[in-house]
Amino acid sequence: MSRTDVLAKCELFRELSAEQLGVVEKMCTAQEVEPGAIICKQGKQQDKIYIIEEGAAVIVLEVGPLAQRQVQPASQYEVLGWSGMVDPKTCTATVKATKKTKLLAFDGQELCALCLGHPEIGCRICRGMARVLGKRLRQAYVQLLGVTSQD
Repeated sequence: MSRTDVLAKCELFRELSAEQLGVVEKMCTAQEVEPGAIICKQGKQQDKIYIIEEGAAVIVLEVGPLAQRQVQPASQYEVLGWSGMVDPKTCTATVKATKKTKLLAFDGQELCALCLGHPEIGCRICRGMARVLGKRLRQAYVQLLGVTSQD
């Protein structure tokens, strides 16, 4: 599958036209991580945004020095590290690869600059970001309900 096809299936970019996807595709670089690799670390500055091209990861909240709570798994076409585009650019969760994972990486600042320079692309990406954040917020809420119902 081509990078453009992967981006078209990603929530962040799914509203973009083929021509707009071509512009965005030129901005990404391919990366590969091994199982157990930390892709994003909670509390740390984040400058990259990732799309899973192939593989899987898990999104976890670090709730204490030795305690973690899985928020959700992440798989093909999902966005990781959205904090790279949103001030203060600090990761809200840790993301760890659960198997060998191919990623498409974007510089968050470059993507923001593209959005400012091309308002139609920017609007469509912002709507995609809202969908991604809404999904993560709903999942965190479900987790919170699960914790409080067990207390």
